[in-house]
Amino acid sequence: MKRITIVGLGLIGGSVAKELDQAKVALELIGVEANPAHAQEALALGLVHKVLPLQEAVRQSDVVLLAIPVNVINKLLPELLDHLAAGAVVIDLGSTKRQLCASVKDHPKRGQYVAAHPIAGTENTGPKAAFLGLFRGKINIICEQEASSAEALATAAEIFNILGMNTTYMTPEQHDRQLAYTSHLSHVSAFMLSTTVMKKGEEEEDLFALAGSGFASAVRLAKSSPAMWAPIAEQNVEYLNQALSEYIAQLQRFQQRLQNKDIPGLFELMKEANSISPLLDKISKSHPIK
Repeated sequence: MKRITIVGLGLIGGSVAKELDQAKVALELIGVEANPAHAQEALALGLVHKVLPLQEAVRQSDVVLLAIPVNVINKLLPELLDHLAAGAVVIDLGSTKRQLCASVKDHPKRGQYVAAHPIAGTENTGPKAAFLGLFRGKINIICEQEASSAEALATAAEIFNILGMNTTYMTPEQHDRQLAYTSHLSHVSAFMLSTTVMKKGEEEEDLFALAGSGFASAVRLAKSSPAMWAPIAEQNVEYLNQALSEYIAQLQRFQQRLQNKDIPGLFELMKEANSISPLLDKISKSHPIK
């Protein structure tokens, strides 16, 4: 690898840039950033050596990493492959996979594309949110590896090894279904819990004076970027809707017992939920909150 372009210089793209710069694997790190203020900020922070227009950057790059909203990836990916040099590789880091893989299914350069999802992040955004170690010890998913060339997969493996990630493989359908439950649903819950409490706070001004660390922890993800998460919901409508239906059913179980003043029943529901504790401890060790 000589020249690596990172499209999107926020938390994910910026953190990747920091790791690659520290590893000294590229002669040049090129940034592409739609937000002029973020572009200047990324240059000031030394995340990349220069910022170029998209097509110009792609034409001269050995590797292109896409760390932008999935709806933008979906729109740009076929065009990026059109302009990609022979032997170069494009890797997306998006949180949905079915639509992205389908968009280039029959592209003549499909083998030069790797569909990946490093499962890492915080609720913070922008170049200043980037930090070393974000990906260390966490899971990376590659989908449709059989459609990517051996050379492209080797390049992707080198990058994710530098990031310190453990890579696993699955189909785009498996990815979107499972992430609907383990990631997308939790963000929707945080957004809507935050909205519910804020609306009540409009009626009772002193409400937030009583908010503690439990509330802050539960709604932390509500700070996440709508520009990133609305497209994720759009591209994963089927599985996210399924997850929401099942979640609502569980809330209704709780509400029914509450209305019936069935305290032993509430206790059993909570006890049932407690069984996640060992799994939660394992998740906390691999995904510490920054």
